[in-house]
Amino acid sequence: MPSPPESDDGLPRRGFLAAGAGAFLCTIGAERVLVAKPGDAAKADAAARRVPVPRARAATAAPGAGPTEQLTFTTPQPQPGGTAREYWVQAREALWDIVPTRPRRDEWHGRAVAGPSVYRAFVYQQMTEGFAAPLAGPAIPGPTLYAEVGDTIVVHFRNGLSDRAGQALTMHPHGVKYNPEYDGVFLGDFTRAGGFVRPGQEFTYTWEATPDAVGVWPYHDHGPNHTLNTFRGLFGHSLAPPVTDLERQFQCINGRAFAGNTPTLRAKVGQDVAIHVMGMDSNFHDFHIHGHRWKDPSGTFVDTPAVGPNETITARFIEDNPGRWLYHCHVFTHQDGGMAGWYLVEP
Repeated sequence: MPSPPESDDGLPRRGFLAAGAGAFLCTIGAERVLVAKPGDAAKADAAARRVPVPRARAATAAPGAGPTEQLTFTTPQPQPGGTAREYWVQAREALWDIVPTRPRRDEWHGRAVAGPSVYRAFVYQQMTEGFAAPLAGPAIPGPTLYAEVGDTIVVHFRNGLSDRAGQALTMHPHGVKYNPEYDGVFLGDFTRAGGFVRPGQEFTYTWEATPDAVGVWPYHDHGPNHTLNTFRGLFGHSLAPPVTDLERQFQCINGRAFAGNTPTLRAKVGQDVAIHVMGMDSNFHDFHIHGHRWKDPSGTFVDTPAVGPNETITARFIEDNPGRWLYHCHVFTHQDGGMAGWYLVEP
């Protein structure tokens, strides 16, 4: 299935936005780690490195705790007329700049953004077949995976973290159909192979695109340290000092903060515009575009729908209002912390 047309800054007209920002408590193996201030992330990483390899990493080695642990599963195949859509995705470390403009600047208010803005992120990166070479640069969120009803989505996943980072990672999907072998979740002693992929190792997930999977869905890390790793880039965007070790908290959209750094959306009058907005932290946000409104699933016109944790809303409309428009989260502290950007509509 071809990708939708892209704008000159890389975000499709039918684009994806994700927002977030805080302190949190991680339960990693038998340890509970409060990540509340700079430096605490290293404690969580250390705890994750101490998690032993689960006994049930392979289905054939499942412990005898009950009938569910004795089940074995087959790899699903495409339905008649469908195809297997293959992707190679590597998780890796990357230095990520939250405010990449130079000098660092908020274009909306015409002011400088003070202080450092680069942190060590974990990101998903799409690779060519066999992990031969990067297909695109690192991005937050990771690569968009496309499928049609009847297809399977075959994701060859590699944990490319360094020995220093040294912890198991996964890919866990929402919305599609999968059996426990391909859940991509750490379950302690009951973890199957796809829920504990160690650095340098690979696992192939197979997910089904069924009729009830139509839509836009996130995927994210669900390994032993999933809360922190999702926040730091393996999907999420809660870029607070406990995550980044930076001096300030950034409220982000797609890992960037402040207009001119966040994605600039572009469209033309007459186009069918669809913007998919995902909430990927522990907060509630909303999504507002100046000068526009659209119908929600009930058919009611809205212009500032709420977006909860791991919730997706779609703003879809036929464009009829040219100009430069602001989009932002209307939680004012989030908006003023960087969760805003430009929507440019040409005649």
